[in-house]
Amino acid sequence: MSTIGVTVVLAMAGVLFATSAETARGTQLRSDRSDLPGLIRAQEARVAARLQRVTSLRSEIDQQTSMAANGSDVLTRLRQETDRLDEAGGLAPVTGRALVVTLNDAPKNTPLPDGVSPDALVVHQQDVQAVVNALWLGGAEAMMLQDQRVVSTSAVRCVGNTLNLQGRVYGPPYVITAIGDPRRLRAALKTSADIAIYLNYVKMLRLGWKVEEKATVTMPAFDGAIDLRYAKAPETAAGAGDQGTRASDTGAPDTGASGDATQEGTGRTTSDDDTGAASAGAGSDGSAGEDGGSTDRSGTAP
Repeated sequence: MSTIGVTVVLAMAGVLFATSAETARGTQLRSDRSDLPGLIRAQEARVAARLQRVTSLRSEIDQQTSMAANGSDVLTRLRQETDRLDEAGGLAPVTGRALVVTLNDAPKNTPLPDGVSPDALVVHQQDVQAVVNALWLGGAEAMMLQDQRVVSTSAVRCVGNTLNLQGRVYGPPYVITAIGDPRRLRAALKTSADIAIYLNYVKMLRLGWKVEEKATVTMPAFDGAIDLRYAKAPETAAGAGDQGTRASDTGAPDTGASGDATQEGTGRTTSDDDTGAASAGAGSDGSAGEDGGSTDRSGTAP
């Protein structure tokens, strides 16, 4: 009897092995999970290598242009105009007095009041955009977010409590540096309705907020791609003129690089897709769904 049982078990095992082999067809049925942190690091290394190549090619182009401009009044004038536009577009280094704003998540041991979501304890995309917009309105001549220049094609996107800027991923604290008149920049921060809402959460939940002046800051030239590959002009009603060509009214020059609108003064993202909130220079866009979209600082703190 036991011999029959062993025979049956062996037969079933053979059928199972044969079925697995036929299904797999020489491949693993259980594939190894990707090493996500390693994948991110590899992609960041690729981006850094390509940016270095771009910088090298731009330097080569500048050298060849300078050589060709010798003895040509037309090329000399064009070169001077290019240099002027490079400075305005963030493609040239800038040095000057600066205001530095730092945003940070609340401490981990912060107690949550009744009715407040844990999402309120972290810095969100709308908070970063509010500071960027206010500084442009305050007359910022140049800006950096973390260690990168902010230009017309810069996109501020948050995924959870991490920030994705031009192919690089950052965690808090988030540091925004703006070159300009510190008094005007401070005044713009104080008059921003969105920042006033954020400061209510600073008082209630101890979110990070720090503003300091720097006597001299040197910002490098933007070294990334400036091609607009995904921007599109929104449809406008007949007779609307040029209205609707901006993603948000930040008081900064229109770049035409933004997508859907962000509701002014509410901190609430109105788009399901990309928003273009920071401008001037700083046409920030991002996905409300990526930024823990349920959090809304569109009023006074609870």
